[in-house]
Amino acid sequence: MSYSFEYIDIILLAMIAGFIFLRLRGILGKKTGFEEDIRSDFSRKSPENKYTTKLDVDNFDDNEKKEFLKGAKIAYENIITSFAKGKLKEIKSLLDKTVYQQFDEAIKDRSSKNISTETTFIGINSAEIKNHKKNKNMFEVTVEFVSEIISCMKDKDNKIISGDTEKIKKVHDIWKFSKDIRSTNPNWFVIDTQA
Repeated sequence: MSYSFEYIDIILLAMIAGFIFLRLRGILGKKTGFEEDIRSDFSRKSPENKYTTKLDVDNFDDNEKKEFLKGAKIAYENIITSFAKGKLKEIKSLLDKTVYQQFDEAIKDRSSKNISTETTFIGINSAEIKNHKKNKNMFEVTVEFVSEIISCMKDKDNKIISGDTEKIKKVHDIWKFSKDIRSTNPNWFVIDTQA
C-alpha cells in the first residue's frame, strides 16, 4: 500500500515540475539558436565582396542586403536583450564608442535610481533597409525595425513604474550600422539608435 503512495507522489511531483517548466518557457521564451554566435554571424553575413578584402559599396545588391539584414536582426535582438539585462560587455564589439557610452550611462542611471527592468523579446515583425550610403571611408546602412517586446520597469520595492508584464508592445526603431570600407575587419557597428 505504501508503494502506491510513493508512485502517486512521484507522478504529482513530475506533473508539478512539468507545469513549472512549461510556465517558465512561456514567460522566458525558448532559445532560437542565434544567441551564442552573434558576433561571428553578423560579421560573416556582412555585404563584403568575396574576392577582395574591401567592401564594394557600389555593388550592394539584393542578395547582399538580405544577408546583411539576417545579421542585423540577430544583432538587434541581442543588443536589446543585453541592454535590458545591463550586460554591455556581451555586445561591446557591436557598438560604436558613442552608442556604447550612451547605453552605459542609461544603465548606470537606472542603477542609481534602484530601477530594474524586465524585458521579453517576442520577435521582429520586419526589418527594412531605408538608406545606404558612403560617408567618407565609411559605409552606412540605416535599418528600420518593427518588433514586439514585453517590458516593464520596477522600483526598489518591485512595484511597476512603467510598462506592463503582460502586454506586448510594438516597437519601431531606426538604427544606423557602419563599416570602414578600407578595413579587412568584417564587423559592423551600431552608430545611432532612434525610437
